[in-house]
Amino acid sequence: MKEWLRWALRRRGWDLHRYLPVLSADAQMQALLKRLGTAMVLDVGANIGQYAAHLRQLGYAGRIVSFEPQAEAHAALTAAAAGDPLWDIGPRVALGAEPGTAMLNIAGNSTSSSLLPMLDRHSDAAPSSMQVGREAVAVERLDHVAKPWRDLGPLHLKIDTQGFEQQVIAGAPETIAAAASVQLEVSLVPLYEGSQPPHALLADMAGLGFVPAAVWPGFADAKGQILQIEIIFTREPRP
Repeated sequence: MKEWLRWALRRRGWDLHRYLPVLSADAQMQALLKRLGTAMVLDVGANIGQYAAHLRQLGYAGRIVSFEPQAEAHAALTAAAAGDPLWDIGPRVALGAEPGTAMLNIAGNSTSSSLLPMLDRHSDAAPSSMQVGREAVAVERLDHVAKPWRDLGPLHLKIDTQGFEQQVIAGAPETIAAAASVQLEVSLVPLYEGSQPPHALLADMAGLGFVPAAVWPGFADAKGQILQIEIIFTREPRP
């Protein structure tokens, strides 16, 4: 009966499997935040607030500060956080290595927007992500904009900036030093022009004293090749 139900669900795009907390991304995230006593989450590349909303669904009740440069997404993000007194929205700026201005490439699906030009490998895998416009944005260092919140408790830093993670990290040495855990979106193949290869990003994090604690699959193409993954880094030594 179980195999028949699984087959029927898969034909409709669903699957049935046993829930194992050690293999569940949600359970791993809940356990990490609890174990580290996380009281502050910096959500860099928040889009319209999907990540913060998911943390609330997982039971995280601490403070969240979200950053998003795209005007339309920032407005939606602000509206999403309006009823949550512990969810703050940072200034509408992009985050990078140095302050200045830049052109943000707006993707059709909004979530894939980046300061870096998108490569065909990305848009071929997700046609909805093709560029539909550009928008001038101010660029600031994370160390500057996060300073009011950085020392309010054990910190989890999430960076999802579509290939621009290296530059965000370069502008955040004090924030990184205060973080107990860091969550990065990592591309396994080049998806944005000028993005850092995965081995270099891992080396950079190791140099900052972090080791991978969890790895989850992310964006995949129609053939099933994983193009991006999520990695949680902590300062704890590997067992």
